Amino acid sequence: MEQREKILEVKNLKQYFNEGTKNEVRAVDDITFDIFKGETFGLVGESGSGKSTTGRSIIRLYNPTDGEIDFEGTKVHSIKGKKDMLKFRRDMQMIFQDPYASLNPKMKIRDIIAEGIDIHGLASSKEDRNQQVDDLLKTVGLNPDHASRYPHEFSGGQRQRIGIARALAVKPKFIIADEPISALDVSIQAQVVNLLMELQKTKDLTFLFIAHDLSMVKYISDRIGVMNSGKLLELAAADDVYNRPLHPYTESLLSAVPLPDPEYERNRIRTPYIRREETDEPEALREITPGHFVYCRESDIPALKEKKANYTK
Repeated sequence: MEQREKILEVKNLKQYFNEGTKNEVRAVDDITFDIFKGETFGLVGESGSGKSTTGRSIIRLYNPTDGEIDFEGTKVHSIKGKKDMLKFRRDMQMIFQDPYASLNPKMKIRDIIAEGIDIHGLASSKEDRNQQVDDLLKTVGLNPDHASRYPHEFSGGQRQRIGIARALAVKPKFIIADEPISALDVSIQAQVVNLLMELQKTKDLTFLFIAHDLSMVKYISDRIGVMNSGKLLELAAADDVYNRPLHPYTESLLSAVPLPDPEYERNRIRTPYIRREETDEPEALREITPGHFVYCRESDIPALKEKKANYTK
């Protein structure tokens, strides 16, 4: 079996806010996962599950409470000095959720996209800078003539394409897409997702794709991690998570995915997620079958293995 190269390792990551007070929030509570070079890793969960906080901790918008984040062999939160931080910022970029708030309304599109090019000194001249911006606009499906306009002159989908062009400008290796389609019309969402998939192939990119829509995450992702209340509850290949879920919370999420079938929707029965009572037996993310991990107790493993086996019968 071919050994895949890890580009990111997250180990026992904790991100607590108001730590040690009565208002303490454990936004990310001891999660561990890897992302391999060239894949799209989907992170899915409801609002408040901790998925966006995970992304922001990885890119160092937050300093984690505890744990390690290793990117290409470098401990992210040990990076010091302007030169090393600039290299990290170039290699890892982020596409933000809100295409309206993430673009400076006072800057022209050319300057928004070229900001990273300027900071990292990636253009040999003004002509080269302009040509790079024009090429990036074409890459994301926009007209180079748009470069002289301002953000308010564009639709939500176009603004998100501009955000993608800005992220691509520094030629990153890894992109965190933090709910990049949730603020867009349904008709535009598929266009943006297809663009990201095409860019992954042509630019040799690795993605962490964060979203709450499990069906869209399944469409774009190689593997999926399911989060709830700061915990990573299930992690497996996209097809396994979507068609052979093992954790009750994943089943609950799937039961809420809408289908284009009016009869089915009229008779839909949602599966509620009921938390189990705590016991002395600790829960942890355990490997049930090769590559399929579930947050459970050790005594749960036989039943979960049987459940997985029953899917194939």
